[in-house]
Amino acid sequence: MWSRLNQLFQPLARCRLCGAAHRGELCEPCRAELPALATACPQCAQPLEGTQAGLCGQCLAHPPSFDAARVPFRYAPPVDRLIAGLKFHERLSDGRLLGSLLAEAIAAAPRVDLLLPIPLHRQRLRERGFNQAAELARTVSSTTGIPVDYDALARVRAGSPQHQARRRERLRQMRGAFTWQDRQRPPARVALIDDVVTTGATADAAARCLKRAGAEWVEVWAVARTPMKR
Repeated sequence: MWSRLNQLFQPLARCRLCGAAHRGELCEPCRAELPALATACPQCAQPLEGTQAGLCGQCLAHPPSFDAARVPFRYAPPVDRLIAGLKFHERLSDGRLLGSLLAEAIAAAPRVDLLLPIPLHRQRLRERGFNQAAELARTVSSTTGIPVDYDALARVRAGSPQHQARRRERLRQMRGAFTWQDRQRPPARVALIDDVVTTGATADAAARCLKRAGAEWVEVWAVARTPMKR
């Protein structure tokens, strides 16, 4: 009863996308228009055509080091604008909204032991001032109760932005890009947190590092997926 009354008398806010008066961050029409990734490869989240099911051809031929990818959206409006707002304009409130949407999407997934945001190289971190993946992981952790470690996985090699490179080139660039710097081995099941999966090369390199350090199962939890360039 009291929860119903609290909802009834909760002050109206504004939808983050259209500005309509609404209780919560998104109104129902805007939420319904989010670019859901309906059909995708369960391992890399590559969008699939029509009703195609199962692994994509790339994962069948060359499986990535990570075991699964859970990505709720295509990289399309308005999700791309929210990601850009976080990543390039320091709109941390956009990051909290995206983190909440990601947490909702993975709510029914088997639980992992630890969240690891994909780290930025120290040069990029100095330029940007914060790590957008860490902001997403912070919200996912607070929502799910899964602990997050911001320091154990480190990036030791920089690389060009993924949208500027094709997959084979990106895989080559990312070899040896990460290191596990904790004295203890990673837990058995971990999830890498990121904003966008483009070629999958960054997640592949990070997962390879984690498995060499002792992780048994590595998932990728990201907000959005772009179609893969060959």
